Amino acid sequence: MSTHDDDRAAPGPDAPDATTVEALGSLSKALETAERARGHLYGFHQLTGTADFELDRAVRLLTEAGHHAWAERVEKEILGRDVMPGHWTYQIVDSYNETYYEPFRSLERAAVAALSGGREHRFEARLQRERRTPGGPGPVPAPQDDA
Repeated sequence: MSTHDDDRAAPGPDAPDATTVEALGSLSKALETAERARGHLYGFHQLTGTADFELDRAVRLLTEAGHHAWAERVEKEILGRDVMPGHWTYQIVDSYNETYYEPFRSLERAAVAALSGGREHRFEARLQRERRTPGGPGPVPAPQDDA
């Protein structure tokens, strides 16, 4: 049985009230925003790493061109430098994951389990039911779960 409330013809008697569904929808939306921020951190991590490796090429080319002082300066001042005091980008990503993302994700899952019987996306399912074009093309109601 899916944990997603893709579409129930109507909420069951044990379904949470509309305000709880909306609150859980808001909590999930906030988590989705944190997911996007996390993705940007991974982008930051990868782009910074790519830039750092490209510095190797810059140092080599500056050396080949006879600009030894500039090659040495790039190598000593920027290459392999901490992006924050004592931190490389992977440490920032790890810290975000450990101190913010994972606790947030765990809390959201616990709230859905406790307040919505483990059914995710009830808010979106409600919108789907309310906004479906009658008789037109578009989302088809999901079959009812047997359980």
